[in-house]
Amino acid sequence: MSPARRARPLREREFEKASRAAKFIFSKTRLRPKIGLVLGSGLGAFADELTSAIRISYDKIPNFPRSTVEGHAGALVVGKAGEVSVAVLQGRVHLYEGYSAKEVVFPMRVLGRLGIRAAILTNAAGAINREYSRGALVVIRDHINLQGANPLVGPNDERFGVRFPDMTEAYSESYRAIALREAKRLGIAAHSGVYAALAGPSFETPAEIRYLETIGADLVGMSTVPEVIVARHMGIRVVGISCATNMAAGILGEPLSHEEVIETGERVQAEFVALLGALIPEISKNLLEGPSTSQSPSCNIR
Repeated sequence: MSPARRARPLREREFEKASRAAKFIFSKTRLRPKIGLVLGSGLGAFADELTSAIRISYDKIPNFPRSTVEGHAGALVVGKAGEVSVAVLQGRVHLYEGYSAKEVVFPMRVLGRLGIRAAILTNAAGAINREYSRGALVVIRDHINLQGANPLVGPNDERFGVRFPDMTEAYSESYRAIALREAKRLGIAAHSGVYAALAGPSFETPAEIRYLETIGADLVGMSTVPEVIVARHMGIRVVGISCATNMAAGILGEPLSHEEVIETGERVQAEFVALLGALIPEISKNLLEGPSTSQSPSCNIR
């Protein structure tokens, strides 16, 4: 039996698991969102602002991984941001929790099977760039994957996407421009930068931060990149926004803590929620004006 034939059942399981989870979610709501959001540490308040919302704990969704980290509520919320229907992951899972790369991105696979065509991914990050202040919002321009894992390793299922997805524009240039424009309009000081992803859970050493600065990173964190890779694999356009919750190790010579991350995320909630509220309708307009890029439309779920 050829390797391709031996691998086929595994590929079908991943695709069918995501489809089954999406079907379960659709059974709970009449909304059919085209925009998905992932809210990182301390940034989950936006989901509480949605109207006509349903909330589903991750442990109720078939095959969904459960978040074990403080600051991640562990719930999917489907509702309306203004007039736009959205699906919001209120918290995520990480490699450092013991999940595999494929398990980490399973929620993003499910968003793809829901028919999501655009994703707004947020995170709390350490600031390497000294121009950023604590609590600064940074629109991610590009990333550096140093997690030692890629969620696309293994047999490729073309129902999700192509074997070798292009990452030249991992973060949509037009969405980045919208985010920066809307931040300026709201009077929010927003930056643009490169995000480096490490596995964690230990914070980086000062020597590692000096290395990351040398190779062009402005921010460092432990998430987001696997989700971006899988979103692009499925043809979903992405914009990423980091909250610089602390200065990275060695920048100020102070110890780091997760409590600081949560505290800063909560402090900038008002600005963060305002920016998302302005960004979503603009991306929705962009989706209406442009062709569909999703390779996993909801109408194919069965």
